[in-house]
Amino acid sequence: MRKACLETVYELAKQDPRVFFIGSDLGAGTLEQFKREMPERFFMEGVSEATVIGVAAGLAMEGKIAYVNTIATFLTRRCFEQIVVDLCLHNANVRLIGNGGGLVYAPLGPTHLAIDDIAILRALPNMTIVAPADANEMRRFMLATLAHEGPIYIRLAKGGDPIVTSDQTPFEIGKAVPMREGADALIVTTGITLKPALDAAAALSQHGIDAAVLHCPTVKPLDVEALRQAASPVCAIVTIEEHTLMGGLGSAVAEVVAEAGFNPAKRFTRIGIPDVFPDQYGSQASLMRRYAITAEQLVSTVTSLLSGAMQATRS
Repeated sequence: MRKACLETVYELAKQDPRVFFIGSDLGAGTLEQFKREMPERFFMEGVSEATVIGVAAGLAMEGKIAYVNTIATFLTRRCFEQIVVDLCLHNANVRLIGNGGGLVYAPLGPTHLAIDDIAILRALPNMTIVAPADANEMRRFMLATLAHEGPIYIRLAKGGDPIVTSDQTPFEIGKAVPMREGADALIVTTGITLKPALDAAAALSQHGIDAAVLHCPTVKPLDVEALRQAASPVCAIVTIEEHTLMGGLGSAVAEVVAEAGFNPAKRFTRIGIPDVFPDQYGSQASLMRRYAITAEQLVSTVTSLLSGAMQATRS
């Protein structure tokens, strides 16, 4: 996914002289072709990420489109004030590419786990937040970044993730993608949790449960209309995300559901990381299992919610 993202930045730069790339402490050879062919628009900085945001903002205010790439925790935590004041306040055309969203950097421990990045940036006016599910969707999304007005946070997964989206649908920032229809339950996803959601829906169908899957690659602005439509016929809604339960996709969906005034009310549960600092090292997959961000947990949760709804109807 990261390769697809950066390769598309290079392609955009060849098309549009406004495109600049700024990396912060990235590995040798990153976008080497970009550097060789367009050195005046390629910059690599050491470990002063907050300064990079200021540089990118300055470029944007001169009519350029700056793509900034570094580790997600450094972008969102270390640069928070600069993102607020330099980017969001001015609605600057800067694209923040965050490496290792979620649990990707599990071998490095909690300092590098970007499990709160969406929550941090959801609070900021003018900020758009996007988390594609796979490399193909990333390519389609990156093509849409050129014309978008204002800052974007782009959450990158580990890479090598299964391809689960279709090239037939153009990416539209701010729009959700219905992946599967269903009348019993709705599973809402973002990023790489689309794969376990689709797997869970397939497993549930074997038990006679018809589960819809709504993929939200844009977490902010959330596609409220698509969410309301998908939620309307179902009894239960479950969100799944590789993010803390505080302030992420689940929180955003809960706000919409609470304000929609569904009658009867929907049964609702969020699957994600609890309000803790992960206390184990390991792999992304092992920590996903530790916090039950899995297809199996989705199946169990949806089944339980629908069972509760049936019992409430009988009583």
